[in-house]
This record gives sequence, structure tokens and C-alpha cells, in this order.
Amino acid sequence: MVNMRNFKDWTLAELDKTFRLEVLDSSPILEHWITAQADISDLEHQVLRSCQKTLHTHVYDWNETELAYNFIGPVMAFANFNTKQFNFFAERAFSGKVDDIEMGGRPDGMIASGFRVPEQPYFCFQEYKKEKDPDGDPAAQALAAMLVAQELNQHQFPMYGCYIKGEIWHFMTLQKRAYCISDGYIATRDDLFKIFRILKTLKQLIIEFVKF
Repeated sequence: MVNMRNFKDWTLAELDKTFRLEVLDSSPILEHWITAQADISDLEHQVLRSCQKTLHTHVYDWNETELAYNFIGPVMAFANFNTKQFNFFAERAFSGKVDDIEMGGRPDGMIASGFRVPEQPYFCFQEYKKEKDPDGDPAAQALAAMLVAQELNQHQFPMYGCYIKGEIWHFMTLQKRAYCISDGYIATRDDLFKIFRILKTLKQLIIEFVKF
């Protein structure tokens, strides 16, 4: 029986060495994603401020599940990735081979084609409350899932990802064997509106992928 490496078992150093990955200081794909303009309505602004207030009060006390239920989930739901063509799925297992190495796991969340079950994943994210959780490195866990998703997509599109540590969001892109990680966006500050614009841009990118 083939041994499968769980996403949570990797570190960035291991991924870099094993798959000869290149870490980019900047990436046109990432820059296009995080700098694209998207309108935020008055209603969206009000809802985000309400979510932010709750985050600011509780973020240092919440555990990972509470962070997901009370803040990340509402923000992702408000961005509305749920359609007949693609959806946001939580803790769904998927696996695949990268250079003959079998990898798999259950990302905290992903956006994938499919209505009832995930099919082709386009975006993977991992969240932790702590800077470095005993169960793994969130950046490496997200990147490992993105590498498998890239294989499942037969390298047709760049892969997108995000990892969240408490109030700090980092966005990631992967194309071929090169990846880039954004600076942190702090959700207790006005960065929250930048985060939401990035999510709205992601939705438009995925709409285009689904048409492909």
C-alpha cells in the first residue's frame, strides 16, 4: 500500500526541497489578484464592520474552530462563492500525486467546481489561531494542497490560496513550480476591506476558469 503524506505533515522547507520549488519575491499573478479593484457596497461595508468588531473583541481568546465559525465563515459566506457551477467546501478530503508522491488531506476550506461535491479545486486555504500550531505549518499545508490541486487541474490555471493566523491573512499563488506569498493583511484594521476586495476578485477569476 502506498504511503500518503498528509498536507499537515509538510513544512515549507520540505516542499521547496522535495519539489524544487522557487519562492518568488513578487509575482504578476499575485499582484493582479491582490491589487484588482472591486466595489464594496454600503451594506457590505456595514456587515464587514460588524464582523470586524466581533473579531477585535475575541480574536485573542478564540480557538481555531471559534475563529472559523465566528469570523472567517461569515466573511466567506458574504463573499458568496456558492453557485451551481462552483462552491465553497469545508474540510473535504482530496488527494493526488505530485512527482509520484501521494499527498492528501482535508484543507479547512477550498473553492472548487461542483454543486454537491467538490470536483476541480481552484483555491485552498488553511487557518490557525496561533503563529505556529502544533498540528502543522499553515503556509506549508495550504501550499501542499495547492500542489495537488494543480495536478488535478492539469496545470491549466494558476492556483490560488490563503492561510490565516488569527487576524492576519496571507494570500498565495502557484504557477508551475514557483509560488509567491503576499504580505499580511490585518483584518482588525481597514485591511479587512482589501481582503474582501481580494475575495471578490477571486470569485470573478473562478467564474472565468469554470467557463474554460
